[in-house]
Amino acid sequence: MKRKVTKSKSKKSKKSFLKRINFNVMFLCVVAVYAAAVIGGFFTSQNVETIWYQKIKPYITPPDWVFTLVWNVLFVLIALSLYFVWIKAGKDKKQKRKIAIVYAINLFLNVLWVFLFFIVRSPEAAMVELIVFWISILYMIMFVHKIDKKVGFFLAPYAIWVAYAAMINAIIILFPK
Repeated sequence: MKRKVTKSKSKKSKKSFLKRINFNVMFLCVVAVYAAAVIGGFFTSQNVETIWYQKIKPYITPPDWVFTLVWNVLFVLIALSLYFVWIKAGKDKKQKRKIAIVYAINLFLNVLWVFLFFIVRSPEAAMVELIVFWISILYMIMFVHKIDKKVGFFLAPYAIWVAYAAMINAIIILFPK
């Protein structure tokens, strides 16, 4: 009999968890984050196979499929972090405005790096922008951490991956082929 009670409690907790999710807000967070991903992906996909990029690409650059996989995981984590801090802000319009600004700036800088590197083809300009971009990620982590300590950790892989991208960018500049 205890097992039946446990099962019903388990079903009840799953239902209550799903009821707590605001799917409209979740959808908007995913759309906002993936809009930046699509724009950046458009700039990237047209240029990763160019002679220019193949010529400057360092040997430590992972295969294209790794970039696709990692960036998709990162964008999911960014969208989830946005969702959780937005929900945590509740009806505080001032806090939600700050959240929107912090994420919008970061996603803009994300796309700007891709534009500078692949469209303008300036690893030097992209490197300068990447420093600002990385600082925006660190700021975003600290900002989110103040709202929800756990959610701040969702963004740590983002900072690590962009630091790795900075290393690749720096190698292109410092050790031209």
